[in-house]
Amino acid sequence: MAQIKIAVIVGSLRKDSFNKKLALGLAKLAPSDFLFEHVRIDDLPQYNQDDDAAPVQEVRRLKSHIISCQGLLFVTPEYNRSIPGVLKNAIDHASRPYGKSVWKGKPAAVVGVSVSAAGTAMAQQHLRNILANLNVPTLGQPEVFIQNNDGLFTVDDEIGEASRAFLQGWMDQYVAWVKKHI
Repeated sequence: MAQIKIAVIVGSLRKDSFNKKLALGLAKLAPSDFLFEHVRIDDLPQYNQDDDAAPVQEVRRLKSHIISCQGLLFVTPEYNRSIPGVLKNAIDHASRPYGKSVWKGKPAAVVGVSVSAAGTAMAQQHLRNILANLNVPTLGQPEVFIQNNDGLFTVDDEIGEASRAFLQGWMDQYVAWVKKHI
């Protein structure tokens, strides 16, 4: 069977990002026919509609990467009850110019981890609203609002025992969602 490529967009730039660890840990729970590829967003210029006709190489690379994948995984922290600016900037670049969005129709999921007891619930809801506007079919259930605490990750940055069964169940649902939509 051919590999199913998933574009992983992590909304955190921090070197020791919990969300990057979550993205890497989730990929290890996926079946072998799923390949998770992290999309670089840290070097994108601020979106400016004036640049739509001649996007810079970094924007062309982003769009090309999204086009080459069959599915999307957004892993976002929560900044001030919403998504980080760097994530919104990447979404805007890849959705423009109007009518030429590379996100359209790609099956997606949204997850996140935070030190807050509410996890990234507000950020995820805002992101889901954006994705709905871009015609991105997004997995609704199960939702993944994770509080980072001792044991979430092992010393090898794998998913810890306490969360593994829940996140494996989530991954199984995500895999089925992607396969249903491609």
